[in-house]
Amino acid sequence: MRAQLPRVDAVLIQAVIAAALSFAHLHDLASAAGQDGWKAWAYPVSVDLLLVAAWRRLRSGRDKAAGWCWFLVALAASLGANISTAGLLDLDDVPAWLRILVAGWPALAFLGGTLLAHGSNEPAAAESSEPVMTTEQESSAPVEPVAEEPPALAPAKPESTTPAVPAALVAHARKVADAHQARTGARIDTATLRARLGVPTPLAEQIAAQLP
Repeated sequence: MRAQLPRVDAVLIQAVIAAALSFAHLHDLASAAGQDGWKAWAYPVSVDLLLVAAWRRLRSGRDKAAGWCWFLVALAASLGANISTAGLLDLDDVPAWLRILVAGWPALAFLGGTLLAHGSNEPAAAESSEPVMTTEQESSAPVEPVAEEPPALAPAKPESTTPAVPAALVAHARKVADAHQARTGARIDTATLRARLGVPTPLAEQIAAQLP
C-alpha cells in the first residue's frame, strides 16, 4: 500500500514555499510603494516571469551572459523585496528612491523579457531554413537521357583570377562544418555555410570545395 503512494519531492515543496513567500513580499512592497489594486499583484508575476525567461536562456546554452545578467536582476528584485519587508523598512513611509525603482520596474522587465525571448536567434534561423539538396541526393535522383551531340572542341579554359581563400578562414569553416555534422548528422551545405560565415556565395563555394 505504501509502495503505491506517490513520492513527494522535498525540493519541489521547498521551491513552492519560497515562491509563495517571495510573491507575497513583492506584492506588499509594491502596494506600499503606491502600486495598489491589480498592479500590486502584477509586480510579483513580472519578476517571476523574468526569472523563468532568464533560466530558460541559461538552459538553452545560448548567450549565457545575457541569461545570467537578467537572472541576477530579477533575483535582486525578489531578494530586495524579501529583505525590505522583513522589518528593515517602514512600509508606511517608503522612501522616494524606492518608489522610483518600483515604478520603473515594468519597463526594465519588459526590456529584459524581450531581449531574452528574441535575442541570438541567427544560428537557429539559419539551421531552420529549408534544406538544400546535397550532392548525394542529387546523384541518386533519376537522370533523363540526353541526345548525343557531335563532339566539339572544348574552348581554352581561362586562367582563374579568383584570389586564394585565406587559410584561417578555411580552418574556421572546417570547425563550423564539423560542428554542424556532429549536431545534425549531415554534411553542411553551401547555403548554410555561407549564412554561418557571413560571406558571399562565390567565396562560400570556394571554401566548401576545400572542405573534406
